[in-house]
Parts: sequence; structure tokens; C-alpha cells
Amino acid sequence: MSLTEIAIKRPSLIIVLFSVLTLIGFIGYKNLSYELMPDFNQPVVVIKTAYPGAEPTEVESSVSRKIEDALSNLEGVDYLVTKSLPNASIIIANLKYGTNLDKTMQDAQRYIDNIKKDLPKDIQSPVMSKVSPNDLPIMSVSVTSDLPATQFYAQLKDNFLPQIQQIKGVAEITILGGEEREIQVKIDQEKLKLYKVSLAQVVEAVHRSGIDLPAGKVQTETENNSVRLVGKFTSVDQLKTVQVAMPVAGSPVFVKDVATVVDGVKEVSSVSRYNGNTGIGLLLKKQGDGNAVDVSKAVRKQFQQIEVQNKASNVKFVISDDSTDNTIAAVDGVVHDLLLAIVLVSLIMLLFLRSVRNSLIVLLAIPTSLITAFGVMWMLNYTLNLMTLLAMSLVIGILVDDATVVLENIQKHLDAGKDKARAALEGRMEIGFSALSITLVDVVVFVPILFLQVFVADMLKQFSIVVITSTLSSLLVCFTLTPWLASRLGKKEDLQPTHFFNRFLIGFEHQLEAFIAWYGKQLRWVLHHKLVFTVFVLFLFVVTAVIMKQGIIGKELMTTGDQGKFRMTLEFDKNTSIAQNNKITKSIEQYISQKKEVSSLFSNVGGPSTGIGSLGLGAANVSEFTIQLKPKNERGSISTEQFMRQLREELKGKYSGINFAIATLGLIPKTAPIEITLSGNSYTQVMMAANQLKAAVEKIPGADNARLSVQDGNPEYKIVPDKDKMQRLGLTTAYVGLNTRIAFSGNADATLTENGTEYPIRVWLTNFNRRNYDDVSHLAIVNPMGMPVEVAQFAEVVQDKSPSLLERKDRQPAVTLTADALGRPSGTVADDVLNYLAKNPLPEGMQLSWGSDIKRQQDSFGALGSVLLVSFVLIYLIMVALYDSFVYPFVVLFSIPLAIIGAFLALNLSMNNISLFAMLGLIMLMGLVVKNAILIVDFTNHLKAEGMHYEEALVKAGKERMRPILMTTLAMVIGMLPIALASGTASEWKNGLAWVIIGGLSSSLMLTVYVVPMVYYVVDSVKARFSSGAKQA
Repeated sequence: MSLTEIAIKRPSLIIVLFSVLTLIGFIGYKNLSYELMPDFNQPVVVIKTAYPGAEPTEVESSVSRKIEDALSNLEGVDYLVTKSLPNASIIIANLKYGTNLDKTMQDAQRYIDNIKKDLPKDIQSPVMSKVSPNDLPIMSVSVTSDLPATQFYAQLKDNFLPQIQQIKGVAEITILGGEEREIQVKIDQEKLKLYKVSLAQVVEAVHRSGIDLPAGKVQTETENNSVRLVGKFTSVDQLKTVQVAMPVAGSPVFVKDVATVVDGVKEVSSVSRYNGNTGIGLLLKKQGDGNAVDVSKAVRKQFQQIEVQNKASNVKFVISDDSTDNTIAAVDGVVHDLLLAIVLVSLIMLLFLRSVRNSLIVLLAIPTSLITAFGVMWMLNYTLNLMTLLAMSLVIGILVDDATVVLENIQKHLDAGKDKARAALEGRMEIGFSALSITLVDVVVFVPILFLQVFVADMLKQFSIVVITSTLSSLLVCFTLTPWLASRLGKKEDLQPTHFFNRFLIGFEHQLEAFIAWYGKQLRWVLHHKLVFTVFVLFLFVVTAVIMKQGIIGKELMTTGDQGKFRMTLEFDKNTSIAQNNKITKSIEQYISQKKEVSSLFSNVGGPSTGIGSLGLGAANVSEFTIQLKPKNERGSISTEQFMRQLREELKGKYSGINFAIATLGLIPKTAPIEITLSGNSYTQVMMAANQLKAAVEKIPGADNARLSVQDGNPEYKIVPDKDKMQRLGLTTAYVGLNTRIAFSGNADATLTENGTEYPIRVWLTNFNRRNYDDVSHLAIVNPMGMPVEVAQFAEVVQDKSPSLLERKDRQPAVTLTADALGRPSGTVADDVLNYLAKNPLPEGMQLSWGSDIKRQQDSFGALGSVLLVSFVLIYLIMVALYDSFVYPFVVLFSIPLAIIGAFLALNLSMNNISLFAMLGLIMLMGLVVKNAILIVDFTNHLKAEGMHYEEALVKAGKERMRPILMTTLAMVIGMLPIALASGTASEWKNGLAWVIIGGLSSSLMLTVYVVPMVYYVVDSVKARFSSGAKQA
């Protein structure tokens, strides 16, 4: 007994089956959370090691190279990039896709622990982390209050932030700006000389005096008490009276004798403003497994509670940017497209099936299939994200395919006068083979995606699983629910022109029949003029190739889209102070804020960049603006890219000596799309080649803000000691180094405790002794014998520039060239770079490797190209298995190239670039266009089996199958229109994909119905000649 017979004769089983599926799907839907995109973690491990006071050369030799060597045996590493910066070493291990990230991190930690003893003592312990989009802030917040600045900072850090950090899903919170309280011991050099006391002595005295120490315990037979020495500073006066030395018996020297103790503010390292109002900036990140939308809701709720609790001090949390706003808008947009697609598909079904009853039977396939997909998504721990919802939108047209084909055939049997049960069973059995074939080819094209090991694999897997699950569910529906409902509700259609709607349907039916009759004549003409039609099709291919050669469209991995938001980075001269940076930045902010197009401006002066790949380090000479423009309808016709380019030109004219870098901010965070790393044996040679390539890239249209990772560094004063003189004066390098570091950087090991909160105590020279060259050369260091010695007496102070960064790739000297792409797709700009390199090859022994967008683009496009090829082979093999023939499947496959004509023409006409989503559309298209050919070939085989001549069989099959072909193709095309024409958040991604499918299906519809019968005719006529020749022989 077949599945259909069970459904018709024992419907209770089918009702139970679909009830269970619906229940699982409903539970799944209720438990699914929102997310912008599936978490496509890049397999990258970052090892950061802080080395305070060290310059890049020292960091590279003492730290970076040793960690590199330790990681040389790490399994799964694709390549290592090392960056040695002032005060820090950063090693980025890029792993091969498919590598177990957690195991690799454990192994790396073990290797680093083994060499810790060989690393300098002053370093902080190496910190290891993963790189993922989760490392970027999901919220930027500006916090203000009427409290005094230092009190507000302490309240925020010690009270408010712990409340926020305990929220489920909240990870790190970075603080920008604010004034942190610091007790400063400002030492007077002249007094040190007078009392013959060294800087190191002051630091040691303060540190020793301000500690609590557990001393042990006292006990008797009945009591047990611990003993603790309480010495921590609780007031500034206690600090002033700390004894530093006693050069003469009975005359102690106290801290207040050699220094001024100030309850002050820590040296400002960053400033944060929102719309010109100074506040404390917060950059909030979510945990890897946290849901951004849920985290954002919980954080907003906590902000409101804190505001209510601190109403007296007027604490305000202003959210300047929340990435989840875009998430919700994008998801809502896709849901809107989904509902609109269902409505449009319903209308198409009504037109062709000529009854509301039949349309509803077919449309039942949509909710039953989608609800099953929800259940599978829940079981696989997926989310309702852009990819899964987009898959549901696109699959609407596919879901009704099988049910349409089956019900349309059942209706023919009903119209022939058969009873309901027999018509339902025979109608399904007759067409079941075609329905199975259609579904399998729709599904099989997505199977290779499940085995991809590339950057976008996780995104595409979720998309593919939803399509596969929904489509297979629709096959089950067409084999069970559709024939069962038809056997109960079906009836012979006899439309009477009783009212307008019926008259319209009858009119449409007459037009359709006339069109089918006309098509039959055209098909017969094509079968007799095969050469003419072949030339016409080849001409269309040539036209398509010529259009593609024009370069109207480019290629890129993902379209950034116009979200009305961009980042502007201001880079001043290297020796610019944070105060000078802040002064000029504030003036630029005011200028930008006056622009009528600008909605909000979040400024980050000197703080760590919010962009991906920023390494989490700030710089005193760098500021960053995040600018949100007003909605498109309020700012006129100007696009975000046009506005930011105009703004940059205006600012360049007004403010000289500043490098303005701009980049649009899309839904997915991106690094600079053009990233080229040159590596070789000679550092000089690599730099020379990098500068030449930079000059070439700057001339390429669309390449913007080309820059090298290794630049002239910060100006510095080098103290070059004469070892002989130094030793005669009783000094050592370590002693001099310790005193100079205290003098100019300060020492903050000691703390002052007040109301349970610890505040740092910084010991260093007064501001007047820390300003210029003379202050360095005249710095007095009191030697162990109590004699003050100036630096100039034993060392030469040389003004120099240290490199700002030293880079290595796979343990060779390297330089990375990065550039943004403005006005042109990144892939097209990269092609121009490749053309330049083809004409101007690099010197021998030098390697070039692409990174960022272009590397991912090459990997992803290469992988998807392989998927296209594998899918083509799989479709053929399925056809061979179904038809038990190696020839007729080739006839079916002729429909695939015909779709390419329309797909590329549609991309050109709609001005959409070849992107990841356009490629995904091409893969999906392969399964969709084959079904038209299957319907014709399958029915032709049926008619031939009944004894009909192949030409007559082809004409009759073409005419008989024109209705389901038109119905399913139009349902898919019309269902795609809302996605193709969408203009909201994230619409740029969907548009290209939808246009590829619309164009491909349209050209395939117009050409397949002629080309496939023509090829079938040629195959059969050749077979007939061979068989007649064999008989004559």
C-alpha cells in the first residue's frame, strides 16, 4: 500500500503525523530567539602580551619571537601574523577552517606556559582570546550625571557596571573618557638632591608602608584568633607622613619633605562625547553564546532601574548606537516579505486552479512545511536570523510546486468524470515520479553546502537546512495531505459566468488555452527549424557575455548596504597630545553636527577603536567618530557614501595635517576590504616593495585611504649610556632604568583605601620636570651612595623615531597594505590590483597574500563554484537513477545554461553586484529551472510508452505541462518580487539573490519549453536513425 493510499484510506495516521510535526514546530518557534546572522566565528586565536615601557624592537626580540617559536608546533595553523607594538606583543594565529578552536587554544596555552620562564619579568601574563563578530560592541552608550567627575566615575565603575555585568549574556564593557581619582605624589627633583634620596627609595617606602599583612594566629585551648597588620593608607595625611629615609640620625625625611601629595585625577587617556555633550562612554560586548536582542532588552531595562535609583544625581544613560535595532528591522523586513510572498502566491494559485477550494488545498503546504522547519531549527539550536528567515521567504514558491503539480493532475482526472478517491489516487500516482524528481533536484543542490569549510559555511548551512527541511516536508504534504483533501473536497470544475470573479477566471482560462495552443504551433515550428533557433539561443549567450564584459557590475563578498551610518577616523601627527587632539576634535565635531543630514555623533578621542581588527588599543593622536545620518526621506537624495566623501573633502580644506579615513558601517562589521601582506627575508626590501605597491593602489579608482601597517613611529628620546662612566658613578643599567621609568611613567603599585574602594597612588616627578629634552638630560638620579648624578653626566640623550609597529608573517619580516573600497565593489578593486601585479611582478623571494574581504571572497566564491559543479553532477546522477537512462538526463540539464542568460541580465539591469548571495541564487536556480524540463521529459516518456511518436509526444507534453510550468514558475517569480524590490534594512543582500532567481526563471521559462523538446527531438531522431540502420544491416 502506497503512502497516498494510506492517506486516503486511513487519514487518522496522517492527521496524527502532522499534528505531532505541528506541535514540535510550535514549541520550536516559541523557543527560537532573534539574531541578525548565524554566528560565523572565524577560527582565529589572538595572544596579547603587555610589556610596559618596551619599544617595538625590544618587544619583538624579547617576547614576540619566543612566543612564535613556541607556537610553531601548533596543529591546524594556516598562518601566523605577529605585531610588535610599543608596550605590547600581539600574535594572531589564523587557523584552517574546521579546526577545533577550543582544543587549539588549550594546546597554545600549554606551549606558552612552557616558555614563560624565558620571557622578561616585567611582562604581564599573555592573554588568549578568540576573534569573532561577538568581539565587537553591540551597544555604544553615553552616561552623564550631576555628580562631581571623579565621584561619578567611581560610582559608575564600582556600582553601576557590576549591575550591568551580571546580566546574562553581557561580556566585557570598555570605559571611554571620564576622570578617575588618583592620589599623586609629585616629587621635586631639587629636594631629592638636597636630601640625597632616590626616586626608587620614595617608591619603596610608600609601597612598604601601605600594605596589610596577615601575621598568623594566636590560640589557647578554648580560643583561636588571627593576627593581621593593618597598614593600608586610608587618608592623604597618612601618605604625607611616610618616612622615606634617615640620612642623619634623628632627622627623618618624610614624603611631604620631597614631594607634594595631591588628591587628583589620573592622566586622561581618552575622552567621550555624544552630540557634543561630554560623558563617560561605554562599549558593551555580548558573550559568544549570548543573544544580542535579549541582551539589549535586559541592559536597557537595567539602565532604567539605575536612572530611577539615582534620580537625585540625574544619572542618564543615552544609547548612541544599538546594533540590535538593525537586527529587528532586518528580521521584520524579511517577515513582511514572507507574508507578502504568501499573498501573491495565493493569487497565482487562484488564477490557475480556478477555485478557492483548490487554492487553499495547495496553500496548506506552506504552513505545514514551515512549521516543520521551525521544529528542526529548534532541535539544531538555530535562531530566527536573516539567513533562516530569508530561506523561508525564498522557499514559498518551491513549497507549492509539488502540491500544485499533483492537484492540477488530480483535477484533470476529476474533470474527466472519475470519482474523488480514484481521481486523487490515480492523479497522484501518475505525476508522483515528476513530483519526486522536482523535489530531489531542489534539495540536492544544497547538500554540498553542508560540507563546506569556509568563512561563510555556518551562514549557508542554516540557510540550506531550512530549504531542505521545508522542501522535503512539502513532498510529504503532496503525497499525503493534498490527495487526501482532494479525495474529500475535490469536485469537477464547471465555472459558470454567474458573477464578475467567475467571468474573470473564465476569461483568464480562455486566454491561457489560447496561449497554450499558440505555444504548440511555435514548438512545432522550432522542431522543424532547429538550426535557426540554436543560432538565436547562441546569440543570446554572446549578448550576455558582451554585457558582462562591460563591467557594469562588480563583485564583492557582501554588500555593506546604506544603513545611514559611517565611521570617520582622524589621525593627527604622532607627537600630538591627547589635550591638543581633544581641542581640535571638538571643533570638528561642532562643524559636523551643524550639517542638516546628521542625526547623531558619538566621538571617541584617544580610546580603543570600535572596529573589528582594532586590537583594542587606543592612541593619543587618533580620534574616531560614529556618525548616524537622518533617514533617507529626511536627508534628500544624497547617499551615505556621497555625504561622507563630501564631508571629508570639506574637512580636508578646513583642517590641514589630519588624515581623515572614512568607512560605511553595514549590518556586518568589516575590516578594510583590501588587505595585502608582503613578506620576505629582508625587511628593507619588503618595505620598498610595499611602498611601490601602495603608490600603485592609490591610483586605482575606488581604492581609498591606502596605508601601511609599519609607519614612522613616535618621536622618542633615547638615553644611550656610557657603561664605563655609569659604573664609575656607582650606577647600573637596571637602576637607571628603574629611576627613569618612575620619573616619567610613574609607579602606581600602592593604593589608598576609602569606604572599601581602592584608589591608585602614583609616584613620579612633578609636571614641570616632565616636559622636554632638557628635563630628560638633567634628570638627577641619586646613586646608592647618596650622590645626585644627572643623566647628561654618564649618557647621551638622542632624539629619534622608533617604528610604531613591527610585523612578521610566518616568522618572516612583513608589511600589510590595507585600503578601503569607496564607490566600487572591493572585488573589482582587487582585480585591478591583480592586473597591476601581473604586469609588475614582485621581486624574487617575496610572498604576497590576500587577507580580509578578498581572501574570504576568493575562498567563498571558489567553494561555491565547486558547489555549482557538484550540484550539476548530482542532478544528473539523480536523473539517471530516476529515468534509468544516461541520455535523457542530459536533455534535462540543457535547461540550466539557459537560466544563466536571464540571471546575469537581471543582475546588470538591477545594478546588483556578483556577491555571495547572488552565487547562492545561482545554486538555488539550478534546482528550480530543471523542474520545467523534468515535467516535459517525464510526460513525453509516458506518451511514448503509450505508443505515440516522439514529435507528437513532445508537442502534446509541452502543451499539457504548460499550465503547471507557468503556474509554478510564476508563483516563484511573483513570490520573489517583494524580496527583489525591498528597500529596508539588509535589503541590499536579498535584492541580488531575488533578481538572479527572477531573471534565471524567466529566461528559463521562455527558452526551456523550446530548447528541451528540441534537444529531446534530436536525441530521439538520432536514436531512430541508428535503430533503423541497425535493422537494415
